[in-house]
Amino acid sequence: MRFIDDFRDPAAARALVGRILKDAGDAPMRLMEVCGTHTVAIGRAGIRNLLSGAVTLVSGPGCPVCVTPDGYIDAAIALGRMPGVRLASFGDMLRVPGRSSSLEKERGKGLDVRVVYSPMDAVAMAAAAPERETVFLGVGFETTAPAVAGAIRAASERGLENFSVLSSVRTIPGAMAVLAEDPDVRIEGFLCPAHVSTVIGTDAYLPLASTYRIPCVVAGFEPLDILLGISMLLRQKKEGAARVENEYSRGATPAGNRKAQALLREVFSPCDTGWRGIGVIPGSGLRIADRYAAFDAEKKHGVPVVFTAETKGCRCGDVLKGKIFPAECPLFGKACVPEEPVGPCMVSGEGTCAAYYKYGSGSR
Repeated sequence: MRFIDDFRDPAAARALVGRILKDAGDAPMRLMEVCGTHTVAIGRAGIRNLLSGAVTLVSGPGCPVCVTPDGYIDAAIALGRMPGVRLASFGDMLRVPGRSSSLEKERGKGLDVRVVYSPMDAVAMAAAAPERETVFLGVGFETTAPAVAGAIRAASERGLENFSVLSSVRTIPGAMAVLAEDPDVRIEGFLCPAHVSTVIGTDAYLPLASTYRIPCVVAGFEPLDILLGISMLLRQKKEGAARVENEYSRGATPAGNRKAQALLREVFSPCDTGWRGIGVIPGSGLRIADRYAAFDAEKKHGVPVVFTAETKGCRCGDVLKGKIFPAECPLFGKACVPEEPVGPCMVSGEGTCAAYYKYGSGSR
């Protein structure tokens, strides 16, 4: 298949690996992939080990489930316990632990939680059962935010008074800026997320590159995409450059998806929000705009999301910031495994700890 098989060619991959090893400097270039899908793809293809000694790849906060704080889960459970309320959620949210429980555990005790594949499925649920309140758990980055916004607008147009969204939508560039200025992280280049970039456009990273003098390359998710993106970052370092380049030109453009951006501006407003392990980042969240306040579950039901201290012993926060590798957490592979996760990085299929556990990436 075009755009898949072409980017999995073994001979081309060997040539790219050889080029990267040749272009590498005396010290490994420290790069961060800012997308959970990249983390999984890198682990599955064994890229970290292939490039060991030439490039150090660390994982960033690119899993929306992983960066969602405990307080959001607590608020969702509180909503689900209200009379006449049922929750609708993507499946990977169910096992994420809050302070004392998870949606999966509460569902086992009778909480009405339905797994959906699209926010519009939740709208359809509300329309089919007007006597019940359907609350959709709107978690995600810019990739899924337009779908959440579309569901809110559709519910408004249909006059559904029994539909609301508990929003936990975040935007990536602000978190990248926080990590760029953190001396403990020491990022020398960003492998920027492909799907997010199709929405926000590659130009969204220009301030990051110019302000912090850090090379940025938007790359796709196939092995050759990632290897080519890494090679482009190494070339920038060799040239002493810090620019935004687009390896994923078949999907991302400089301006991005203008219609999706317009929908986000209509339905959401920027706000300060908390990220697990990072803290509150100004302007990095999207709250439901006042014109759609009737669909804001926090306001409608009076159940606020409170950012709380994270689970003791779990170092998901440091993993999400790229300060440690998963194996450096004392719980990794012992008390925290996919079957019994302690932190969200082991829960989601795009979680860094889950990817390292599955593909055995070790500590590098």
